Amino acid sequence: MALLEITQIRGRRLPFHTMVFVVLLATLLIVAIGELVLGPVRLNLSQIYDAIVGNGEPMPAAIVTQIRAPRMVLGLGIGMSLAICGAVLQGLLRNPLADPGLIGISGGASAAVVVVIVLGDMFLGEIPVGIRPYVLPIAAFCGALLVTALILGFAQKNGEMSIGRLILVGVAINAIAGAGIGFLTYISNDTQLRDLTFWSMGSLAKTGWFGVGISVTIMMISNVVLLRYARALDLFQLGERAAFHSGLAITKIKFSACAICAVAVGAGVSIAGPIGFIGLVSPHIARMIIGSAHHLLLPASALLGGVLLLCADLIVRNVIPPQELPIGLATSLIGGPFFLFLLLREKRL
Repeated sequence: MALLEITQIRGRRLPFHTMVFVVLLATLLIVAIGELVLGPVRLNLSQIYDAIVGNGEPMPAAIVTQIRAPRMVLGLGIGMSLAICGAVLQGLLRNPLADPGLIGISGGASAAVVVVIVLGDMFLGEIPVGIRPYVLPIAAFCGALLVTALILGFAQKNGEMSIGRLILVGVAINAIAGAGIGFLTYISNDTQLRDLTFWSMGSLAKTGWFGVGISVTIMMISNVVLLRYARALDLFQLGERAAFHSGLAITKIKFSACAICAVAVGAGVSIAGPIGFIGLVSPHIARMIIGSAHHLLLPASALLGGVLLLCADLIVRNVIPPQELPIGLATSLIGGPFFLFLLLREKRL
């Protein structure tokens, strides 16, 4: 009876896609509350409310406002950005297995971070102490944008960007970045190696409101801009020739969409490290549920990405408390089997 009342307004049933978004938003709200409630120290809803309005006891208030809330906001922002960028790249490249790593974001960020961790002692002494905590995220962000710019630059030929060339150049430059990472990892000491390993598997742990505010603001602005590409992505599904004859500036759209994806995901990777599979899995699940129309697919993918990443963070924080696993382990456990499912499904088709 309750479900019937929810799905009807004045005797008329809600559209299916509206119901999907209501369910996704409700799920996201539940998981976000779970992020604030669950952890080594369990809190109840009244403690969380008191902490938010400023009337809570010091310890619960500090846990909510300084640890769990910024972590939840960051996880939500990164999950949404990875998912919406994955959906954009899959539509743009017409490749169901595309994700943000394809255009060098993760490889560039990882290479820059390895350089700072292993060789940073040579130049960090010249940097003011107050700025040093931000050197790593700034380096990761710059590395992501630099490698993406190289890939987009080399992918252009005679003023046009070839999708096949983009993929091949991406593979080549990511391989070069991987070789550099491997060499620097080989010469690193034990402490540096531990830092590299933990960063490379992703974590939302080292977050504060200043870094989260900057990162999430960049991601949300980029996500809103990417939503405006929905019509162009629908036309891309008909082929580039049809899209061109529909009046689209093909090369401009490819370049700008990839650049915005690099900014969005680079902002997240810079503070949390590379987090895999969210950008691959979320668009596919959304496509199965709501279809391929990008004006619905992009926001649905974003909501699913937020849900999946917050669920993954809940898992890694609560499996062996008070210790914390890298979030990349949980996303790989979710994404790996789903990736195999996609491959088997494509084979059957």
